[in-house]
Amino acid sequence: MLRSALLRVSNPIYTEYMRPVIFRSSAQKAHERMMHLLRWADYQAWLDTLFGVGQALTLPNQPITTGGVTLNRPFMLAAGLVKGDGFTSEDAALAAVQSGHNIIPGWRSVPRLIGLVEYGSFTRWPRVGNPGTVVWRDVPTQSTQNRVGLRNPGVKASAVFLGARIAHLPDQFGINIAISPGVDDPDQQTEEVLTGLRAFIEAGVYPTWFTLNLSCPNTEDDPSGNQTADQTRQLCHAAVNDLREARLVVGRQIPLWVKVGPTLSVEQYRALMGVFAETGVRAVIATNTLPAPTPDDPTITAGVAGGRLHDHALETAAILMQERTKHDYPVDVIGCGGVSDCQTYQNFRNLGVETVQYWSALIYRGPFVAALIMDEVSR
Repeated sequence: MLRSALLRVSNPIYTEYMRPVIFRSSAQKAHERMMHLLRWADYQAWLDTLFGVGQALTLPNQPITTGGVTLNRPFMLAAGLVKGDGFTSEDAALAAVQSGHNIIPGWRSVPRLIGLVEYGSFTRWPRVGNPGTVVWRDVPTQSTQNRVGLRNPGVKASAVFLGARIAHLPDQFGINIAISPGVDDPDQQTEEVLTGLRAFIEAGVYPTWFTLNLSCPNTEDDPSGNQTADQTRQLCHAAVNDLREARLVVGRQIPLWVKVGPTLSVEQYRALMGVFAETGVRAVIATNTLPAPTPDDPTITAGVAGGRLHDHALETAAILMQERTKHDYPVDVIGCGGVSDCQTYQNFRNLGVETVQYWSALIYRGPFVAALIMDEVSR
């Protein structure tokens, strides 16, 4: 009762007062301000305490076993928000870490405020991302669109940064690793993935799960992703074996999840599910964002998330679940796309998908969106 009462008070504070103020600015400006705010909030002890109390009062534990682990609850923030600054070189990124710069804004404050978070995507080498306007809103459909372009500090600097802050990392979190756009050689792709996994483990950063991002539609130089069965088999086989060998160091098996895009054919999804089962992947996230022309320039593509992605994500999840059931594959499906309320969550549950990721809902319903959906479901 207390939890529901608190949520009924906090929800209007955001939707009726804070959101209108935020939406007076463009999505780009609002995003930039949010990054500045998160960078500051990460080192405010009083905010850390306040966020912890708020989470304890509003977000109940609802353990669920999925993807080879038992999560505290079935909702997690998708990769893309807490992934860090862009740099032109690995040396520059490592120098920023050594100088005390917060290269991953939100690393502490976001999970403390909202719960489960997937950090990343991180690539082998740092990337500065795309220039200009890279974030948009579509308010009528509660969607977002971005072409940030995998901006991140690179796996080594990110691992060193998080490794120096292990004591303040959340109890559960994921790390998302992506192949550098434009890298087509299968052996180089595999080497990049293994370097990423090893960088975090060598730094003492042991996530609850790793996600291999096979689809990055918001990068102009890799529009097709890396989602063929043969490429996926090589990548997943190498990654799973590497994580098995790391078990002696970590003390437990870190499962591998894979994130796919929403534009593949039915045959491709079926083939990929077979590859996932064959190589030991424990979960597939359906889906990444949907490539579409930007509002500013129809010749430029950016990834759509939120309401406009929802039906595509459901269709993909349905295909994957059918294949899972048909062959009894030990690969769980995690929904991602337009989860914003009880109904959109229930749409995934109707397919047998209990665990989901969200992102756009954070923008439209505020930081307690996971708690709000859980409360709506319970009622």
